[in-house]
Amino acid sequence: MKLKVYADRMSQPSRAVIIFCKVNGIDFEEIRVDLSKRQQLSPEFKEINPMRRVPAIVDGRFKLFERYPADVSRKAKIHSVLDWHHSNLRQGAAGLILNSVLAPVFGLPLNSQAAAISEKLLSLSLSKIESIWLKGNGRFLLGGFLPSIADLSLVCEILQLELLDEKDRSRILGPHKKVQQWIEDTRNATRPHFDEVHNVLYKAKTKFQVQRSVAANSERESSIKKVLPSKM
Repeated sequence: MKLKVYADRMSQPSRAVIIFCKVNGIDFEEIRVDLSKRQQLSPEFKEINPMRRVPAIVDGRFKLFERYPADVSRKAKIHSVLDWHHSNLRQGAAGLILNSVLAPVFGLPLNSQAAAISEKLLSLSLSKIESIWLKGNGRFLLGGFLPSIADLSLVCEILQLELLDEKDRSRILGPHKKVQQWIEDTRNATRPHFDEVHNVLYKAKTKFQVQRSVAANSERESSIKKVLPSKM
């Protein structure tokens, strides 16, 4: 029976799993769960994943990563990176993007204070990636010579920053040259799948750029009207 991956490509973990499957030649069926329409909350999806989160995987054995890597010790180390990711990097990046960009998509207000708190955690997490996880002879996490599911998970998380204004993204990522190189190494090692799976994110980036441009122009016009003398 073919593996089924229930995912939304706007979800960072979803993209990581999809890229992993494609790179490793795993035959699977991708089934979209549209988070913007809250399809993850439907009774049908609850039967698949009671936690109502994506990605969800349906397989007879439910062991997607059982052969990568084969070494038990390395498996444990990769799990430690993933555990750290969800308590640190993911909270920072997801919190920042939600509260500074995506909240209106889900009918929520933007929250600059929450975004600032998340940004601090994100910056701290990026520093820890460089000082702790990107150590060793290889170009990837834990000194690896090939990207693992941990590399994909963390890089897909950081790529969400593409939705930010360019100056904000540069301010956050600019100090972390080692992280930037690792992102490019992971992208290059998993092409063409990496770019194909991220197309949805790049399209969203363009959409938000247009929205910001329109809002900025409207604000400028409003300011000009305020300073111009009114007609007699």
